[in-house]
Amino acid sequence: MSEPAPNAWEAAYLRFETPEEETRKFLRRLHRLGAELWPRNAQVVELFCGRGNGFNALQHLGFTNLEGVDLSPALIAKYSGPAKCLVADCRQLPFPDASRDIAIVQGGLHHLPELPGDLERVVGEVRRVVRPGGRFMVVEPWRTPFLRFVHWVGSFRLARRAWDKLDALETMTELERVTYEQWLRQPESVLRCLESNFATERKCIARGKLMWVGRRESD
Repeated sequence: MSEPAPNAWEAAYLRFETPEEETRKFLRRLHRLGAELWPRNAQVVELFCGRGNGFNALQHLGFTNLEGVDLSPALIAKYSGPAKCLVADCRQLPFPDASRDIAIVQGGLHHLPELPGDLERVVGEVRRVVRPGGRFMVVEPWRTPFLRFVHWVGSFRLARRAWDKLDALETMTELERVTYEQWLRQPESVLRCLESNFATERKCIARGKLMWVGRRESD
């Protein structure tokens, strides 16, 4: 059976960086957020897992109990490793209560169509699924001077023609303009939602990204 064709956003995402580049990026984030200290036998679920390069990074660190959820059959079809991938909506996770140790999102929450409602649903589902003491890792775009500069450069057609990676980024941004701008406009609401459900363990805002890890406390 042939793989489903990617849509325009997915095609730009696949142009943005190679699987090897994405895996190295995910590894840098995991190191920065302290993943080397997490138990290697933890049950980890990656939300908005895409083509699965987050699993490759986690496996490189020694994690083996891996699952993923994404709405795109086309992207999931590009993953061929041992992690179990499910086509499902992250606003309604297909897992029992308190059944996973770690949940990870790298660049999926800013695609949610309605804020703060959809964010509250996803975070509420993560809280339901993660065991007390478990972690929730989030990496998402954040409006910083660096991000403004990148998009300013991307506003020049010549720059986009010269650098395919920049063109892919700006294409994705254009195709998700409504949800992307909606996300960037609500930093206080986003942090309030995360920090009211999980106790902040690590937080870093730099180079156009929020990188955050929270722990689920006992009810």
